[in-house]
Amino acid sequence: MATEIFIFKTGVQNDAHVQLVATLFRSVKAIKQWSFDLEDCDKILRIVALDIRPVAVEQLLLGEGLACEHMAYEL
Repeated sequence: MATEIFIFKTGVQNDAHVQLVATLFRSVKAIKQWSFDLEDCDKILRIVALDIRPVAVEQLLLGEGLACEHMAYEL
């Protein structure tokens, strides 16, 4: 199992949304680190995770009414 970094475009707009995501992610042991760039026009969410699929993260946020779309990238 390798550690991976995922980038998502989100609909997170404010600190209340960030706190909601924080609560969601506390229950997901596979997510090791995460952060938002709310200054970016895409409200970027960056996740460092072990053994999780991007679709699982999308579903978590979508389940709370927050838009979330995995963005492919290369290092």
